[in-house]
Amino acid sequence: MTEAQPLAPPGIFKAYDIRGLYGSEMDETTAHAVGRAFARVLGRLRDKQPSELRVGLGRDMRLTAPLMAAELRDGLIFEGATVLDAGMVATEMLYHLVGSRELDGGAMVTASHNPKAYTGVKLVREGALALSGDAGIGDIQREIEAGLGHAPGGGSFEEVDVWGEYRAHALTFIDPTKIGPMKVVVDGGNGMAGPMVGPILRKLDLDLKEMYFEPNGEFPDHEPNPLLEENRQLIVERVRSTGADLGIAWDGDADRCFFIDGEGEFCDGDFICALLARSALAANPGAMILYDPRSSRAVPDLIAAEEGRSELSRVGHAFFKARMREEGAVFGGEVSGHYYFRDFWNADSGTIPALLMLELLSTEGRSLAELMAGFRSRYFISGEINSEVADPEAKLEEIVERFGGGAEIGRLDGISVDFPEWHFNVRPSNTEPLLRLNLESLVSRADMEAKRDEVLGLIRA
Repeated sequence: MTEAQPLAPPGIFKAYDIRGLYGSEMDETTAHAVGRAFARVLGRLRDKQPSELRVGLGRDMRLTAPLMAAELRDGLIFEGATVLDAGMVATEMLYHLVGSRELDGGAMVTASHNPKAYTGVKLVREGALALSGDAGIGDIQREIEAGLGHAPGGGSFEEVDVWGEYRAHALTFIDPTKIGPMKVVVDGGNGMAGPMVGPILRKLDLDLKEMYFEPNGEFPDHEPNPLLEENRQLIVERVRSTGADLGIAWDGDADRCFFIDGEGEFCDGDFICALLARSALAANPGAMILYDPRSSRAVPDLIAAEEGRSELSRVGHAFFKARMREEGAVFGGEVSGHYYFRDFWNADSGTIPALLMLELLSTEGRSLAELMAGFRSRYFISGEINSEVADPEAKLEEIVERFGGGAEIGRLDGISVDFPEWHFNVRPSNTEPLLRLNLESLVSRADMEAKRDEVLGLIRA
């Protein structure tokens, strides 16, 4: 960072992590400060002295990650903590380390799906429960801004290997003998998915077509964000050209996976959530499932049909993980591709959904394209549409005033407006002056498009 830049600019402290451009917003000095502040905040959360803490550490494949992780580790050690350093791993492997070894917390050096210029840190406390802007991350910001002062020292670190135990745990979610034969295209996006899930998939009865499974922080082929259409064009083309049954793509730190059906069509996250909910209820009859306010009614409808129970959670992994614990939910899913599992420390995983989907398709008797067609013919969704708005809160109240009559209004996360045959959610961005719209009609695609345009007209007026 330049001399004019503060040690940790306020803009890097996000709702769910600490993240910014390497060099201009964050560098190794920031990482060191975050490590020191995290030890102090975690000590208070755990009612322990920093010298009593055991903290997990991981990093992804980004070019800056080794130096960032080393400085964050030193910051923890300077405060007296013991660090279990797992080296280069996927984010969910850090969650597994923290959960399985009952550590006090953990730090993952990653910028997830962001372009290569970014760096960042995801932080969790015991049980892999995420720190958020509401709980923990703001405390770290204030600790740094107040000045860190003297470091007592006395900490230590040891290197640990979690690869084998992580893969063994992931396989407990399925019966591997039920999977296959299928032709599957897999796109690791030069992120952590290749080394994380590749060795598992290669042992199954699959005809694998691997793309970009070697970690490479330059991201030479495409950015590691499959939610953007341009980043999944290559896997779509490969699925179609090879006649594959499906495709699976992961984001950079591999804690999210996305599916392409055998016709090369992207599978919306809420429809995937519905299928995974059915799988969870087959193993846990009557269980609680969480979903987010942006979701298609396909999710609660399917859960009810399978005699399960469902509740809403605020969007964001910190909120979902806490709500999973509160409700005793067996599974939770977000439109954005985050899927949470009770038996995986209530954390999100990119491996487990892929394995469960392969098992489901192997035993279902219907292809993913056929299953998606069943949803697409009944539930007509807009996808997320962003609009720049000068005063998001005022605009939300305008929406309530316009559409509140005769509708059920929810305020769990932004504004949810529910009519019998259509509904929508509008929520503000955590970091930008944007409103995000998700709308669904149960009548027709034309009806969805008309309602979408009507709501967008108000938002953008």
